[in-house]
Amino acid sequence: MGKRLVPAVLIALLVIFHAQLWIGRGSIPSVREMQHRLTEQQAKNAQAQAANDQLTAEVRDLKEGLEMVEEKARSELGMVKPNEIFVQVTK
Repeated sequence: MGKRLVPAVLIALLVIFHAQLWIGRGSIPSVREMQHRLTEQQAKNAQAQAANDQLTAEVRDLKEGLEMVEEKARSELGMVKPNEIFVQVTK
């Protein structure tokens, strides 16, 4: 009986470890899913960083001069200076 107990225990441990590899915490499918989520989050972070960089550039331009302010007022608010003629081209 002692000769059969050791291999049986080793086989049971092997089955337990193998099950952990496939269905437990830190399993192969779990790691793949986490890597996929990480890749998605890194893409979102890159988009947010690009938007932040653009806003930072706009803030810097607004602090440096009035040309950007005038451009924003013309494009977003429809500003027209005195003695100017407003022409709108539609496609």
